[in-house]
Amino acid sequence: MSELLVLPNHIDGAYTDAADGRRLEVTDPVTGEVYASSPRSGAADVDAAMAAAAAAFPVWRDATPSTRQRLLLRIADAVEARAEEIADAECRNTGKPRALTLTEEIAPIVDQIRFFAGAARLLEGRSAGEYMEGLTSIIRREPIGVCAQVAPWNYPLMMGVWKFAPALAAGNTVVLKPSDTTPASTVLLAGIIGDILKEMGLPAGIFNVVCGDRETGRLMVEHPTPAMAAITGSVRAGMQVAASASKDIKRVHLELGGKAPAVVFEDADIAEAVEGISLAGFFNAGQDCTAATRVLVHESVHDAFVSALAKAAAATRTGGGIDDEEVLYGPLNNAGQLAQVSGFIERLPAHATVETGGHRVGDKGFFYAPTVVSGLRQDDEIIQNEVFGPVITVQPFRDEAQAVAYANGVEYALASSVWTKDHARAMRMSKALDFGCVWINTHMILAAEMPHGGYKKSGYGKDLSAYGFEDYTRVKHVMTAL
Repeated sequence: MSELLVLPNHIDGAYTDAADGRRLEVTDPVTGEVYASSPRSGAADVDAAMAAAAAAFPVWRDATPSTRQRLLLRIADAVEARAEEIADAECRNTGKPRALTLTEEIAPIVDQIRFFAGAARLLEGRSAGEYMEGLTSIIRREPIGVCAQVAPWNYPLMMGVWKFAPALAAGNTVVLKPSDTTPASTVLLAGIIGDILKEMGLPAGIFNVVCGDRETGRLMVEHPTPAMAAITGSVRAGMQVAASASKDIKRVHLELGGKAPAVVFEDADIAEAVEGISLAGFFNAGQDCTAATRVLVHESVHDAFVSALAKAAAATRTGGGIDDEEVLYGPLNNAGQLAQVSGFIERLPAHATVETGGHRVGDKGFFYAPTVVSGLRQDDEIIQNEVFGPVITVQPFRDEAQAVAYANGVEYALASSVWTKDHARAMRMSKALDFGCVWINTHMILAAEMPHGGYKKSGYGKDLSAYGFEDYTRVKHVMTAL
């Protein structure tokens, strides 16, 4: 057995262990075996990180936009230059196929950091004006302060970037906690950013990484120093963060779960819809809050669609060969997630039909077969709750009104898609669907320039785009007597 990888925190430019020496085991989801350990950070470690971020904030707040841009551009260049090494860490974190990690995650990460580097130069308020006689008003856009940020395990590095890039671009300092199951790539990135900060003569405390578990995250959110808490995670975690932050009225940014409907009308290109939905449903083992895992199909084409989708699912490959380009997705992230996905299938009602899949793959690691389930009703557990696995459900609908009712009839409101050749219908549906994103004849495509975020139990605030950038700023009115 190879020697375990020992991962540290990165606080104020230095690699550190937890002050009390506690550690967490990190499991390789491909094998199910422990391959690393990371600090189980406690109050002393969180205090140190917050103190470093607070000390660095005045310098970074007052840095020019061009300096902020330069830092982010250098981070992007470093990620691009070390893409292979970073991909290795991310694949070990998650078990994802390596080729897809490079093209679908590392490359977009570089682009997203560069987008926010550009945004740093556009931090401006409205023009000065006289709105009362003898008085001039101006608007200042300012950074909020120290940001406590928690990233999830489904996209450890990318979701970390979505957190820290806009925060740094706006002039905030950061304490970031990766998931306890996927700390490796974030720790690697922390070292890269720390080196760049040192080379630029900037305070090391601008960016800090603290590893740990749920308790560590709670300590970060409840700490008196941060002015903002941002998390991507489960609804339960988001509710806990909102409750904790309310104790001292912190600003909160929540990107939580999803139950994205893909609404397929009778005039849609069925082959195109099946291809797009199966890819968007099974990519990353369905561990994506925008995944197309809840399909609504017009009753006239329902049976043909289910048959085609089941065939596409059966041809989809999962596996642990991270260099195998025929594999679309790797394992579920952890044993708990495997148990959750399996539980949904085991508890299916008698009226449901598993068209394909519905079982674990192999006897080691956390792999699950691409699964399609039909015969479901709107109030079934698997329709109402997020599975977060490679499971696509299919329901028939009668008409446009019923499609909207079914689509909106869940507690999540992050993303959705409509598949039709009728432009007017697509426009009606895009208005009626109560989701933060509506794709038309595609699904799960993201652009750095466009916002990502939902409503209801999917949370509030936006990632990416100028809207996400603004979330990390505050507005100040300055009025002067002439």
